[in-house]
Amino acid sequence: MGEHELRLLAADEATTKAVGAAIARILVPGDLVGLTGDLGAGKTRLVQGALAALGVREPVISPTFMLVREYEGDLLAHHVDAYRLASATELEDLGVEEVFTPDAVVFVEWVDRVLAALPENWLELVLQTRPDEVRELVVRPHGPGWQARYEQLEAALGPFTGATAGPDPFADNG
Repeated sequence: MGEHELRLLAADEATTKAVGAAIARILVPGDLVGLTGDLGAGKTRLVQGALAALGVREPVISPTFMLVREYEGDLLAHHVDAYRLASATELEDLGVEEVFTPDAVVFVEWVDRVLAALPENWLELVLQTRPDEVRELVVRPHGPGWQARYEQLEAALGPFTGATAGPDPFADNG
């Protein structure tokens, strides 16, 4: 069941935020979105776009030193940064049940550090910056809950999949 994945391209920060907003539109309380990727690949930008779409009006900043930030919008949202955590156990020690609550949407940056603490159903976003500065995003649904919503995900993210990502700014149009 795990072979579903979407590959997206984001040429700039605005597009990265737009991808976040598109994902946010299909999120429901209890959803967990985990982000991995290079430093500076756009994880926080994507979360900013998602939270803005969820009605959060305050500035969204990386929770690196807080570990968890909570935002009130149309939905309650938790933004977790696992970068400084050594393991899933450390996240559990923080009170994972208070972070992964059924009434909140949760975004976890550096999710690869805490895989053992994740619920069965979660959405994985892998962000990588190519040499041409375009960001590639791979979206992988995990668990039957997300597999069942794959078509919804595909519809939301269709505008960002390679073929329809707009004109290639590096194409030779001369």
